[in-house]
Order: sequence, then structure tokens, then C-alpha cells
Amino acid sequence: MTENSSAVTVKDLRRTFGDFVAVDDISLTVKGGEIFGFLGPNGAGKSTTIRMLCGLLLPSGGSGTVGGFDIITESESIKKIIGYMSQKFSLYDDLTVEENITFFGGVYNVPKERRGERKEWVLEMAGLKDSRRALTRTLAGGFKQRLALGCAILHEPSIIFLDEPTSGVDPISRRNFWHLINEMAASGTTVFVTTHYMDEADYCDRLALIYRGKLIAEGTPTMLRKDYMTYHVLEVEVDKVVDAMDLLARNGMEAAIFGSTLHVTVEDAEAGIGRIGNLLRKSGVEVKAIEKIVPSLEDVFVTLIEIA
Repeated sequence: MTENSSAVTVKDLRRTFGDFVAVDDISLTVKGGEIFGFLGPNGAGKSTTIRMLCGLLLPSGGSGTVGGFDIITESESIKKIIGYMSQKFSLYDDLTVEENITFFGGVYNVPKERRGERKEWVLEMAGLKDSRRALTRTLAGGFKQRLALGCAILHEPSIIFLDEPTSGVDPISRRNFWHLINEMAASGTTVFVTTHYMDEADYCDRLALIYRGKLIAEGTPTMLRKDYMTYHVLEVEVDKVVDAMDLLARNGMEAAIFGSTLHVTVEDAEAGIGRIGNLLRKSGVEVKAIEKIVPSLEDVFVTLIEIA
């Protein structure tokens, strides 16, 4: 698959469960060899979409292809060319590390003459060479995560789907995992990854933001900041974050908590700094600093869902 070819194409994809619309007519294209991020809060429709693309769930409407195969009529062919890692890691806790690798080598029909070589590659990549006989349930989250990735790509697929792969692991493991993802993409693998961590968006070549089943924005991280963030963002450092946020909301300003600070969206940065400072000080809130900042993708997302 070349870099300019389409690894995944989706047109008006839809999935309903009774009266509930989980995925609402989304369309997107993923190029070969890119890291494509599918971002949105829990329950937005990310996992349902990825299950349809992997041939695990039939769409209620629309069409799509993965690796050139139709997601409705050729799902079995799709399963042979992709890797899939679910947010539960798809591992068997009552098996050893080595037994899990052996099992998935059989599931993915890795040629027998290559299974030993691929097993050793997974053990090396996951940092588990000395723990090959350990029960999988005894592993720390970061090791389980890398083992699950290794098992998902034993057969060296050209396209890999990762569904919330960094959920529930520590920040260092998350960073190390993204390093592995970048290495795969650099070797030509197409990576389709879902996440609700907005800070992970900058690791992706392109993104699609999904909210309540609808695609609300698509583009590179830089494009999303430029094209969809029409307001200025002010970072406000105060002693009473929650009180300050409530006060600003009562005065018609959009504010969200980011760590120990507030991010406030305003039309005019200079006027906003003056107004916010005066308002907070008059109400007895200590203002430590107010400054204009480059909007994060979380700022962009919050702005988009407010108008969605």
C-alpha cells in the first residue's frame, strides 16, 4: 500500500441500536502509512465505528472499504490484513505471556516457520523476554499493553486498528506506546487509533473529532487549531478555580478547568484580560496571572461541541 493510496474509506456510515443512533452518517478517508486519530469522549461512537471497520459489526447504512475490501461483503478478507487491539487488550489472563503469543500466532495464521522468530520479536518489543512464563494477569498495565500490541501485529498487517490503547495506563507507558506507534507508521503501517485523551492528538498526522455519533471536524492538528478556533484563549491562574469558573459562567463567558488553571475563550484577548481580571478581583478571587495562549486541541473540541 502506497503512502498516497487510501487504506480506509467510509461514506455515510451509520449504526443504530433500536432508536439509538451510535454512528450518524460519518464519512472519512485514511491514507496509507499515516497515523489517523479518531478522537472523542467516551460514548461518542468511536468503538462502534472501529468494530464496523474491522468486520466485527455490520453497519446499519452507508459503505466503506478497508485495504480495498468492502466492510459489508468482504469482512473475512479484511480480518486477514488488519491488526486489531481492543481497549480491553484482548489477552487471556490465565495464560502465560508466551502462551498468549503462541495462541495469537495461530489465530492470525502466522507461517509455522516464522512463529518462533515473531514470538521472540514480541517478547523483545514488549520487554518481556525474562517474563515469558509469567501469567499475563500478573503483568503491570504498560507491559500488558505492549504485549497486546505485539499479539495484534504478529502477522505484520498493513493496517492496524487500536481502540483506546492507552486507556488506564500510566503517562510514561502512554508516551512509550506512542513511540512504538510512530515506529510502525514510519515502516509503512497505517494506524487508525481511537482515544479520548486530547493531548494525544498531536501524535497523529490527521484527526477526526466525533461527538454523539457525528463527525464534527477533520484535519491535521495545525489545521484544526487554525480553521476551527475563531476565538482567543486566555489561561487564568487563580486561587479558587471552581469559584472563578462559576463566576465567569454567570457573566456569559465560557471557561473550563485545565489542571490548576482556567481556559477562557474570548473574542478579544486584550479586552478579555481586563474584564476577567476586574470581575474576579471584585468578587474576592485572587488573580495570579492571565495570559493569551495557543489553543490546545481540547480547547478546539470544547468550542466545537458547544456549537454542535
